[in-house]
Amino acid sequence: MEENTENFGGKDKMNGEERRNSILARLRQSGAPVSANRFAEEFCVTRQIIVADIALLRAAGYPISADRKGYTLESAGDGLIKRIAVKHGKNEVSDEFYAIVDNGGKVLDVIVEHSMYGKISVELNISSRYEADLFVAKINETGANPLSVLTEGLHIHTISVKDEEGFSRITRKLSELGVLIEST
Repeated sequence: MEENTENFGGKDKMNGEERRNSILARLRQSGAPVSANRFAEEFCVTRQIIVADIALLRAAGYPISADRKGYTLESAGDGLIKRIAVKHGKNEVSDEFYAIVDNGGKVLDVIVEHSMYGKISVELNISSRYEADLFVAKINETGANPLSVLTEGLHIHTISVKDEEGFSRITRKLSELGVLIEST
């Protein structure tokens, strides 16, 4: 399916594959996050096209993270990407995050399988107690519930960790807390 590549700046049009390759190259070179708006300006397309490009790159297996500052590419040198399935209530969110970050991990996202909507995933990018505390404070300030409330506490996290030893420490601590269901 050919996509619509709008051209706002009069620059030569680039097809989608060329643009996605350029996005990857820029993310590899950048030492800081790059926003969708910045990419849209550079490639003379809409922000929506960039968001779709990022989705396609992720679907192709590129570990692209997003936060409020923009997109970053997790490099293979950053260690391992693992998944854990856990189940707990709202009061155990801090303990879960601490078990991960205190043992060298970073919580990349949270995923739930909803009976009506299917897979719902949200990026978190929590790599410290400070960031974990900010997340929990935001939940408390807004009166919001964590996404896992949709599945009675059952959820999956994608985490990055330096090595198997670190992953083993994380899963051991989560087991001690009684929240670990499965790890891969």
